[in-house]
Amino acid sequence: MNLMTTMTRLARRVGGIIAECNYAQRRLITLRIAPDSYLTDPDRAPDSYPEFLFRASGVLLHEPAARARGTFAS
Repeated sequence: MNLMTTMTRLARRVGGIIAECNYAQRRLITLRIAPDSYLTDPDRAPDSYPEFLFRASGVLLHEPAARARGTFAS
């Protein structure tokens, strides 16, 4: 194994770690600013349609496509 291959592997690992930290930080911020986190009983269903709209007003995270998720071992 030469030095270039080793450096490339290291750079990819560091890039993966940074990408994972970025995702975790964005997810944490989304959960902190969600309206449901400030309710006294967040598991209770909304009483009205406007309350439903308010609760759903936060940023929605989209799941990656099936190809991007990879395979799961069952």
